Parts: sequence; structure tokens; C-alpha cells
Amino acid sequence: MSMREGQFRNPSGCAVTGVIDRSGRSMSGQCMIDAITVMHDRSNGLGGGFAGYGIYPHYKDHYAFHLFYDSKEAQADTEKFIGRHFEVVYSSEIPTSKIPSVTGEPIIFRYFLAPMPIRLSHSHLDEREYVARCVNRINAEIAGAYVFSSGKNMGIFKGVGFPEDIGRFYRLDEYEGYAWTCHGRYPTNTPGWWGGAHPFGLLDYSVVHNGEISSYDANRRWIEMFGYKCTLQTDTEVITYIIDYLVRKRGLTLAEVAHVIAASFWSTIADKDEEAREQQTLLRRMFPSLLVTGPFSIILGYEGGLMALGDRLKLRSMVCAEKGDKAYISSEESAIRRIEPELDRVWSPAGGEPAVFELYGRGSGK
Repeated sequence: MSMREGQFRNPSGCAVTGVIDRSGRSMSGQCMIDAITVMHDRSNGLGGGFAGYGIYPHYKDHYAFHLFYDSKEAQADTEKFIGRHFEVVYSSEIPTSKIPSVTGEPIIFRYFLAPMPIRLSHSHLDEREYVARCVNRINAEIAGAYVFSSGKNMGIFKGVGFPEDIGRFYRLDEYEGYAWTCHGRYPTNTPGWWGGAHPFGLLDYSVVHNGEISSYDANRRWIEMFGYKCTLQTDTEVITYIIDYLVRKRGLTLAEVAHVIAASFWSTIADKDEEAREQQTLLRRMFPSLLVTGPFSIILGYEGGLMALGDRLKLRSMVCAEKGDKAYISSEESAIRRIEPELDRVWSPAGGEPAVFELYGRGSGK
């Protein structure tokens, strides 16, 4: 018997959600598991993941590398590389629990690292660029190894499965952080595999994404000219590298980044006031190949904040809300109300307009 219209739910695939306590108070990762469970039907069991900020206070000054390994040989090769370039303060398997629905997991390790002073000095790079290049080298050059998280005092946890199961697999109820994001995946054009689950991260940046990037090839070709390598078989990876490039290397604010990757139509820009028209025209002309087209809604996590951004035509849902010091972002309001039933404010940002929530005392727009 075939399904008729109205007999099934078409949720436009994928679920994203996030929360930040702007006072800096910590929240258990259980809150994200509870929120994403409401949107179970937006996923198909081929990917789920979380990012938590402020979760490693005892190692807050060290880069936390989370790695997947396909084999012990890949682990040995990677650890030799790490030992040549970093001082290893502590390393261990990432604690997990056996979940019947989560299978085929790779070897999962974490390392708390500081760049080797002599290596860093001889590289003539600043520390963050040195670390980013090491991450790219591991992912591009060591077969069977993948650094999927590399920031300070934050971590990404992801895999193949429904997101609520992935959260329990990683025992996220045992972690506490001031901000969390989560993703439930419904892949359409790319495979479901552990490295392809969201979030995607580089340094402290993490991105969860609902949608499809039709400009992927143009975006990828352009960003790879600057040393980034897209190796993970999914279009979302390129958004993370674009944001890293624009913010860390070019010094743009988050509002300016939004006007690059979700730029307004030229006709819309023409109707802006003079200052906005000049700024947005300049950004479109400087970075034409970094315009991300196609339906999307993303949550960007970074040290001290979260940003919500949807495509300029608002083809994917995105809801923001506030309750006291906490700010919420989600594909559906129902997920927010699951963990905070009474809200002070609920709204949907306009297409292409960023909503940025940061810790108090932090200047807006990293």
C-alpha cells in the first residue's frame, strides 16, 4: 500500500539544535539529548553528533584532539606525528557505553596537547595556524586517521546512529559545558559514516547544518587554494573551513561572514542605506566564490558563543528563543520547549540574518 500525502511526515531532513548559558554556568549534555529526541523523525540513523564548550576545564589551556582510527597502524602513525609536533599532556580512549543500535565504531581516542615550542618557533606560524595545519596534514596524509575535534576546552562527539543514541554512547550526561550544539543527520547525497556525521570542527569552530549546498564544488575549489583539504565526503565540511578562513585569517566579524556566505541578492543590497550597501557590495565582490547557495540552516559554535544562520531565501526552518540567561536555537520550537517549557521570547530570524549569542562581557562578533 503506497503512502499518500498527509499520511507521512516530511520534515525537510536533518535536525539542529543548540543552547548557551550566557552567564557561563555549566549544563549537562543530557539537555541536548533530551532536545534532539523530540526531532527523532528528522534523522534516519545514519549520523548524530554533539559539540560541547567548557567541558574540559582541567585542560582548558591545551588543544583537545579527538580522533577516529580505522586500525592500530593508523593510530601508531598518528601518534608518531603528534609526538613530533606536540607535547602530550594526557591521552586516553574516549569513554563510551555499549549501545545496541550503535555498531561498527572505530577506535576513538583523545589527546590534550601543546605545540612543541621548538617546532612552533621554526614554523614561523602563529599557534592556531600551526595547529590547524597539523590537523589538515593528519586528515589528508595518514590513511585511516581523522581528527574530528581540535579546539581548547571543547569537544565534538559524533558517529553513525540516531543522535540520542550517540549521546548515550558517549555518556554525555557526564559532561558539563556552558554551550552545546547537536545534529541529527538525514544524508541524501553522501554516505553515512563516522567521519561524515556532524558537527564538523576545526580549532574551536564547529558547524551543524541542515540542508544541501549546491555551490559546494565552487566553494571547495576556492577554499582549497588556502591550504584546506575537503576529505570527508560531505558538503558541510566546507562551511567550517570558510568560516575559519574568513574569521581567523581575514579578520571578519560574524555579521560580515553572514553577508559573505548568505549574501543578499543584488537587488536587495541596492535598497539598503548607503553604509550597508557599500559594505555588502564590497564583501560580495571580495569573496564571490564563498557565497553558499542552496537551502541551509546552520549553527556555528565557537569559544564563547553560538551563531544561527539560514539561507537568504529561508528554505530551512530555524527558531531562536531566550529564557533568562539562556539562549536556544533549533529546527523546531518543540525541541526547545522540551528542555525549557516557559520561554521569555521566541522568534525566527530572517533569511540571511545571523542571530549571535555570546557570553556576557564578550564583544559581539568574534
